[in-house]
Amino acid sequence: MITIYGIPNCSTVKKARLWLNEQQLDSTFHDFKKQGIDTVTLSRWLRHTSLATLINRKGTTWRALSDEDKLRADSPDSAIALMMEKPSLIKRPVLEQGSQLLVGFSEDSYQALKP
Repeated sequence: MITIYGIPNCSTVKKARLWLNEQQLDSTFHDFKKQGIDTVTLSRWLRHTSLATLINRKGTTWRALSDEDKLRADSPDSAIALMMEKPSLIKRPVLEQGSQLLVGFSEDSYQALKP
């Protein structure tokens, strides 16, 4: 089962969802703005990728953070709390299929999802 995490109005999430649909790959969408994101999920993701990959340091949410909050993003425990408070900090989309985790959208990396 493929789960794609993000927010529905994000253009990159839209591209990823469209690509999955065009490839006829079933997926579940998790809107972490509305449904939230939990410690267990974020901890699991960090076993497969780094904070540097998972946190979007180029977006408006990052730029609006205080210097103190930006420092919180350097430690896994405090970064998890920060991402739960501000899910827009998470780079989108995050795609999870079994133990495979893809952050961001690239057709090349998504090709591996085909059965």
